[in-house]
Amino acid sequence: MSTHCTSTTEVQRVATGEAHGKAILLGEHAAVYGAPALALPLPALTCRATVRRTTGPGAGVSRLHLVAPGPHGTPQEAAGDVPEELLLLLRAFAERAGLATPPALEIRLDSRVPPARGLGSSAANARALVRALDAFFGTGLDEQETYDLVQVSERSAHGLASGIDALTTGRERPVLLADGRPRTPSVGTGFHVVVADSGSGGGTRKAVGMLRAAFARNPDHRTRFVHRSTGFTRAALDDLAAGHLPALGRHLTDCHRMLADLGLTTDRTDALARTALDAGALGAKMSGGGLGGCVVALTTTVAHAESVSTALADRTGARTWTAAVAKGAGHDGP
Repeated sequence: MSTHCTSTTEVQRVATGEAHGKAILLGEHAAVYGAPALALPLPALTCRATVRRTTGPGAGVSRLHLVAPGPHGTPQEAAGDVPEELLLLLRAFAERAGLATPPALEIRLDSRVPPARGLGSSAANARALVRALDAFFGTGLDEQETYDLVQVSERSAHGLASGIDALTTGRERPVLLADGRPRTPSVGTGFHVVVADSGSGGGTRKAVGMLRAAFARNPDHRTRFVHRSTGFTRAALDDLAAGHLPALGRHLTDCHRMLADLGLTTDRTDALARTALDAGALGAKMSGGGLGGCVVALTTTVAHAESVSTALADRTGARTWTAAVAKGAGHDGP
C-alpha cells in the first residue's frame, strides 16, 4: 500500500488516465465461482478520465461529465451526480492516499466503450479514473493497488465481480484468471476477433443474481456448470497455445450453447452468433453478462475478420469492432 501523501497545495490542476474495453472469450459467470476465465483487451475502445481542480467551494467531486456512445454509436454527454460505484472508489482512493480533505474536483470520462454491453465499460471507467487520480495526487499506486480500487467499483456495480474486467481493461495481452491468479496465456498463432453489438443493454447484475438464485435452489446445477465451463476453457487454452484455431472456435460455440441453456442469451444474440458462423467465423458466442450485450466471433486474418464483420453489419445491422491477438509466449502474471 502506498504511504506517500500529497498535500492539496501540491497536486496538479489537471491529470488524465486511460484504459480500454475488453471481451470475455470463455468463462463468464463461472469465474465468480472459481472457474478459469479468458479475456481479450479491446484497445480500440478507449476510455480517458480527466481530473481537474475546480475553483468552487467545498471539497470532493463537484461535477461529473460522462461522454459515452449512445444507442447508435454517436457520443452523448451527460453531466450529473457521481454514481455510487465511483463514489465508493473515490472514498477508497482518498483513504489509500491519506487525503483527509481533497480539493474540489471535476471529473470527465470520455469513453468509446458502449455501456451495458459486457465490454467492460464500468471497469474501464474505474481504471481510467484511478490512473487519473494517481497522476493528479502523485500517489504512485502500484498495479495491485490500482486493481483493488477498480474492484471496489466493480463489486458495487455488479454485485459479484471475478476481477477479469478489472485486469483486462489495463492489459495489452490476453488475460487468464485461474485459481485467483492472473497470467498471460500462450498464443500459438495470431488471430482476430469480431465483436458485434446486439443493440440492447446487457444485464450483468440481473444475470448474476438470476444464476445465484438458481444455483441456491439446486447446487448440483452450479457444480455441473462450473465443471463444463472449466472444461471448455482448459481445452481452449490447449488449442490456443497450439495454434489450433478451428478447435478453439468450436469451444466458443459449445460455450454459447451452454450459456443459452441457462437462459443468458437472447433471440438477438443467438441470431448474431448464427450469422457470424454462417459468414465463416470459426466460432461465436455471447460475451459478458448476457441478457443482451455482445457476441464475439473468432476469425483468422484481417480479411477474414472484415468479411465476417461486413456480413454481420449487412445482415443484422449490428455495430462491430475487431481486435487482433498476436502470437506470443505465456507467462505468470498478466
